[in-house]
Amino acid sequence: MSWLFGLNRGAAPAGGGDAAPGAPGLTLPPAPGDGSGGAAGSGTGERQPPKDKWSNFDPTGLERAAKAARELDASRHAKDALSLAQMQEQTLQLEQQAKLKEYEAAIEQLKNEQIRVQAEERRKTLSEETKQHQARAQYQDKLARQRYDEQMRQQQQVNEENLRKQEESVQKQEAMRRATVEREMELRHKNEMLRVEAEARARAKAERENADIIREQIRLKAAEHRQTVLESLKTAGMLFGEGFRAFVTDWDKVTATVAGLTLLAVGVYSAKNATAVAGRYIEARLGKPSLVRETSRITLLEALKHPIKVGKRLTSKAQDALEGVVLSPQLEARVRDIAIATRNTKKNKSLYRNILMYGPPGTGKTLFAK
Repeated sequence: MSWLFGLNRGAAPAGGGDAAPGAPGLTLPPAPGDGSGGAAGSGTGERQPPKDKWSNFDPTGLERAAKAARELDASRHAKDALSLAQMQEQTLQLEQQAKLKEYEAAIEQLKNEQIRVQAEERRKTLSEETKQHQARAQYQDKLARQRYDEQMRQQQQVNEENLRKQEESVQKQEAMRRATVEREMELRHKNEMLRVEAEARARAKAERENADIIREQIRLKAAEHRQTVLESLKTAGMLFGEGFRAFVTDWDKVTATVAGLTLLAVGVYSAKNATAVAGRYIEARLGKPSLVRETSRITLLEALKHPIKVGKRLTSKAQDALEGVVLSPQLEARVRDIAIATRNTKKNKSLYRNILMYGPPGTGKTLFAK
C-alpha cells in the first residue's frame, strides 16, 4: 500500500492497478503491459488496432483505485496514514531542497573554482604577455641600440672621410699658397735684384761722371773740418791757460778750493762710516729675536730705553721655571736640571750652555726658554 501514500512514487503496485486520480500525492502508473491485470492476455487473442485514442482505454485500473480509496477512507488509520504520507512528502521535499542547495553550493563552488582557474589562467596569460612584451621591448631596444651604433659608426666614417677630404683640401690649398708665395718671392727677388743692379749701374755711372766733383767736395769738407778742429783746440787752450793763470795768481781762490775739497772728502768719509755704523746697529736691533731681547742681560742702554720694564725685571721674585709647562715625569726632571743649571750659571756669571729644543708648536719651548 506504500504507493497509495506517495512512497516509491513512480513504481507500479504488485497487483498492476491504477491509483485514483483524486488522491493527494499519487501519480498514475503506466498502463500495464503484462497478462496479470491487463485487458489483453495471452488467451484473449489478437485485437484489431484502435480506430481512435480512447479505443484501448481500460477502466479496471480506475476501479481498483476507487476501491482502494474507499477502503482507505473506511480505515481508522486513514488520517495517520495521510499525515505520515504528508510528513514523508515534506521530508522528501526537504531532502530535495537540501540536495538542491548542495547542488547549488556545488555549482557555486564550481563557478568559484572556474573563476579562480580563469583568474589564474588570466594571470598566467598576463604574466606571459608581460614577459613577451618585455622580451619584445628588450629585443626592440637591442635593435635600436644596434641601429644607433651602426648609425654612429656610419656617421663616424662619414666624418672621418670628410675630415680626410678637408685635410687633403687644406694641404692642397697650403701647397698652392706656398707655391704662390714662393713664386711671388722669386719674382720679387728677381725684381729687387734687377732694381739693385739698375741702381748700382746708375750710381756707378753717376759716380764716374761726378768723380771730380765728389773729390773736390771731400777735399773742401776735410779742409773745413781740420780748420774747425784747430780753431777749437786753440780757443780751448787759450781759455784753460788764462783760467789756470788767474787761479794760480789768486791765492784766496786756491785756499778756498783746497779747503772745499778737504771738507768734501771728510764729509764723504764720515757719511759713509756713520751710515755703516747705523746700519749695523739697526740690523743688530731688528735682527735680534724677541726671545733673545727679552732674556738678555740688562744693559745701561736697555735701562735707559725701557726703565719700567727693567725695573719690573729687577724687582720680580724668582719663580718656578716650569710653571705652566706640562711634561712627562722623565722629561720634566731633565728640563728642571737644565733650569737649575742655567740659574746657577746666571748667579755665577759664567758661560751659558747651548740647548736645542725642537717639537711641534704649542709644546712650551718658548715658555721654558723665557
